[in-house]
Amino acid sequence: MKQTTRLERDGWVSALEPTAEDIVRLTDEFKVPDYLISDLLDPDERARTEIDGRWMVVIIRVPIYNKSADVAYYTVPLGVLISLHTIVTICMQQNEIIKEIQNSPKTKDIQLKDKVNFVLQLFLSSANYYLRYLKEINKLTNEIEAALEKSARNVFLHRLLDMEKSLVLFMTSLKTNELLLMKLQRSKLVNSQEFNEELLDDVTIEYQQALEITKVYSDIQSGRMETFASVISNNLNVVMRRLTSITIVLMVPTLVASFYGMNVPNGLENNPLAFIGIVVLTTVISVLGVFWLKKRDMF
Repeated sequence: MKQTTRLERDGWVSALEPTAEDIVRLTDEFKVPDYLISDLLDPDERARTEIDGRWMVVIIRVPIYNKSADVAYYTVPLGVLISLHTIVTICMQQNEIIKEIQNSPKTKDIQLKDKVNFVLQLFLSSANYYLRYLKEINKLTNEIEAALEKSARNVFLHRLLDMEKSLVLFMTSLKTNELLLMKLQRSKLVNSQEFNEELLDDVTIEYQQALEITKVYSDIQSGRMETFASVISNNLNVVMRRLTSITIVLMVPTLVASFYGMNVPNGLENNPLAFIGIVVLTTVISVLGVFWLKKRDMF
């Protein structure tokens, strides 16, 4: 945990992947309730805002990329705790949103009166990363689709399913963030302080765009999954049909050989040309069977 940006008085304190020692410092030094910290470290915590004692709590769902995770693109809660003289951000994982705010030249001039703009900047940064990750997801999905056209391997299908999971997570988080943004616009904090209306408009537009793109990609992904399921089922039917045709063709020489291979008199047991004749007969019948089945698109 470290203090990232010095404000007029106490400042902005950022806690990313807080350790037990960091949590103790947050509760003892900054008087953050431990149950709030527990909520913020819950990966399923929903986006919301509430007043808790001296703190106004704003929880945003932010996008995360972690290539070593089961699902590479997902979301986690980012908590913003605002008091009279302090802003505390808490997140269970390292994320690009906080790093971007830290490195932004605009952040260096943040004053206490800009708490609303600070929150809006977090919203805007998260929306930008949603859009960036959506482009990456779309690119990866196209690559997986191209690979599936060559070979319908299970590993590609699992990767495609992971992309669909990411889109579902993004859509759910974007919807809750959008509702949270609407609620913040009516909150006492916004009404009591000056804020950048242009920044608010940018945030609203970016979230609407991200949500619309996610819906489009999700619909395309669902249709793509259904199409590949139909293609795989159709390929299985084709294979089974061909195997059935091969079985029918092979059944003819097997049947003829079975008749003439019986240990009973059949009139050809003393004929030196019997074997050659049977082979020629079964070959001709099999070839005719192949042409017949191929004519009916069974081979």
